[in-house]
Amino acid sequence: MAWIILFVAVFTEICWALSLKWAATQATWQASVVPIVLSFVNMGLLALAMRGIPAGTAYAVWTGLGAVGVILASTVLFGDKVTPVQAGFMALIVIGVVGTKLTAAV
Repeated sequence: MAWIILFVAVFTEICWALSLKWAATQATWQASVVPIVLSFVNMGLLALAMRGIPAGTAYAVWTGLGAVGVILASTVLFGDKVTPVQAGFMALIVIGVVGTKLTAAV
C-alpha cells in the first residue's frame, strides 16, 4: 500500500510543480492557492508513504519520477523542448528509480 501512496504522491508532485508555472501566468489569488494546497497534500502523501518505505528510497523515487514527469508534462502543456541528450538522462533517472524499487527492502 505504501508504494501506491508514493506513486500518488509522485503524481501530486508533478501537478504541484506544473501548478507553480500555471499560477505564475494567472493574476488571481485562487491560482496562487492551488500550489499551496497541493504542497500540503504532496508532503502529507510522501510522509504517509515513508511509514512503509525507507525515507531514502521513497525520496529518491519521488524526486526522480517527479522530475521526469514534470519535464514530460511541460512539453505537452507548455511547449517546452527536450533535447535527445536530456531524454537520455531522463531515461537514466527512470532506470535508477526502477532499480531502486526492485532492490528496495520493502
